[in-house]
Amino acid sequence: MQKKFSYPLIVAELPQTDQHYHLRAEKNDLLYLAEVLQVVAVKRLDADIRLKNHHADNLLELSGHVSARLELESVVSLELFAQDYDFDFSLRFDTAATYDSQREERAEWTAELPDVVVGGQIDLVDIVIEQIALRLDDYPRRPGEVFVFEQEFDDHSEAKNNPFDVLAKLKK
Repeated sequence: MQKKFSYPLIVAELPQTDQHYHLRAEKNDLLYLAEVLQVVAVKRLDADIRLKNHHADNLLELSGHVSARLELESVVSLELFAQDYDFDFSLRFDTAATYDSQREERAEWTAELPDVVVGGQIDLVDIVIEQIALRLDDYPRRPGEVFVFEQEFDDHSEAKNNPFDVLAKLKK
């Protein structure tokens, strides 16, 4: 699948001052996002992202707000329904770290390790997609919808139906 919606930033070129970015998915972008998120459709996606680059500490702070509307299929009724996502998030990136260096430092850290910048750049769209994916329900259901299990056998009965009884009747 070719990446159609992207907003890459080269971390070394980011200034020390606060940066603000607004992402809005257009019609073609929404189709791409639905394919990536593996949902029926993405109806709307807006994201406001703020970056603060601390060159001296090799730290990049990223915070943002995402507002999206996704069309999902209920696992109970198989009906389509719209689900709104409206949330804030924040991440920290260590601009000098590698995965190997983090493995060595992991025991020393008491807090969560910052993310690693791969290839000297980050993609704001990939970050937003990841944040939405983390909030998706594995088994989406419409609001108020409940799965009711209907047992085939009666727990109080000693004689349970045998699925091979049908075959026995065919011989006669």
